[in-house]
Amino acid sequence: MLFNSLQFLLFFIVVTLTYFGLKWQGRWMLLLVASCYFYMVFRPAYILILFATIVIDYIAGIWIEKTPGKARKWLLIVSLVTNIGILAFFKYLGFFTENISWLFDQLHMPEVADRVFSIGNRLFVKVLRLFGETGVSSFKENMSILPVGLSFHTFQAMSYTIEVYRGNHKAERHFGIYALYVMFYPQLVAGPIERPQNVLWQFHKQFPYDAENVKAGLMQMAFGFFKKVVIADRLAMLVDYAYGNPSSHNGLTLLAATFFYTIQIYCDFSGYSDIAIGAARVMGFTLMENFRTPYIAQSISEFWRRWHISLSTWFRDYLYIPLGGNRKGEFRQYLNMMIVFLASGLWHGPNWTYVIWGGLNGFYQILAVLRDKLLARLGFSSTPPRTVTSPASDPQTNRSPVRVVINVLTTFVLIMLTWVFFRARSVGDAFVILSRIATLSPSDPIDSPMNATEMWFSMALIVFLLIKEYFYLYIPTRNTFRFAVLFVLITFVTYLFGVFSSNQFIYFQF
Repeated sequence: MLFNSLQFLLFFIVVTLTYFGLKWQGRWMLLLVASCYFYMVFRPAYILILFATIVIDYIAGIWIEKTPGKARKWLLIVSLVTNIGILAFFKYLGFFTENISWLFDQLHMPEVADRVFSIGNRLFVKVLRLFGETGVSSFKENMSILPVGLSFHTFQAMSYTIEVYRGNHKAERHFGIYALYVMFYPQLVAGPIERPQNVLWQFHKQFPYDAENVKAGLMQMAFGFFKKVVIADRLAMLVDYAYGNPSSHNGLTLLAATFFYTIQIYCDFSGYSDIAIGAARVMGFTLMENFRTPYIAQSISEFWRRWHISLSTWFRDYLYIPLGGNRKGEFRQYLNMMIVFLASGLWHGPNWTYVIWGGLNGFYQILAVLRDKLLARLGFSSTPPRTVTSPASDPQTNRSPVRVVINVLTTFVLIMLTWVFFRARSVGDAFVILSRIATLSPSDPIDSPMNATEMWFSMALIVFLLIKEYFYLYIPTRNTFRFAVLFVLITFVTYLFGVFSSNQFIYFQF
């Protein structure tokens, strides 16, 4: 079910009002049933995949907690292999099969290449037909039939068994509550990717009606919808047009589209997170913050502390640190960084464009560490403040406003270049876009499906967003009258200027 749909609006109202009319026993059951319905609206049969992993991980968690010695590790491995195996089959079987087949072709072994491709393709089609996907004939339909949010709820399920194994959380004995932990509808298909310590205990608690939570949650949802349908979906018109056939557009058009996409993906994904966090908050639940004004970051490392926080911390805690982090020498630190970012790229999709996107970000991180070490040896400091403060009021006396602006703009441009690979349909398209941007002429006209008024309005929206982010302007909700006026105003503006084309959220495909 798409958040930006009338169906979700009705769903949210009915579920929320019913929720507050029930006691605890009825509440968790309502949310579980509602979450199942929410997911089944996309493709009903795929809920069987979720159910299978929920059962396996629920049993694995209890056994891991009860089992002494090395056997606990094997139980964890079974749980992880099951989750990763399901993810790998549905999301990556085609990618790996096609690349292995290509490799055998390069080794002048066409018969083996054809055999590998044929076996993988037949297996893929047969399994999908078990779920009613009778029209599938090859890997090419993979992304269109991928179970929605598979990567997100797989990682959330894995965090549970890992935390139980580490002794950081007790195994959940209530099967319904554990199922709700995986299925909770606000963050089921696109996060935030939660940890059991943060949310499981909340499902055992009966939250009283709290007007402040309701107002704050509704306001966050309203601004999330504004970011999605007013800003992101409007910018998508130029982005989709230019990136759909980059070889037919000039450098200035592609640069404008890349800049628009940089804003679009932020508004789209953070908009989803706002709606998810706000919907949960209305009912009294607290989900983790997923974005923290990332485009005012003064370095790449700071950007990744602000962007998609739930995924970044997941990879840090469950991959980077177990690999050794920065504890095993400089070379291993750089290698671990690169592994994490390559894995993050592959997590986003079965395409080399995502792998290159991850590799570029890893390369940036390594260069930043090397730069900081060099400057430290020379007696200088280049590390931006780790606390969340506005660049407009930077507490560091040795950090001039000019330096802050340069750092922010440099980071923004570097990140914008990586989004080219993230958005491009192929590696070839990405290089076409970059080459034309590198050789653009300022006199070239911008070829856009948007008229001049739409373009200027889009730029005004971006300026408004960046000012709000830069100065950390929060929408007040304490005063009920002020809340009502602002909520109605944002809702009206969203309705008046929104692009209601039923565009699904970008991260649904992951």
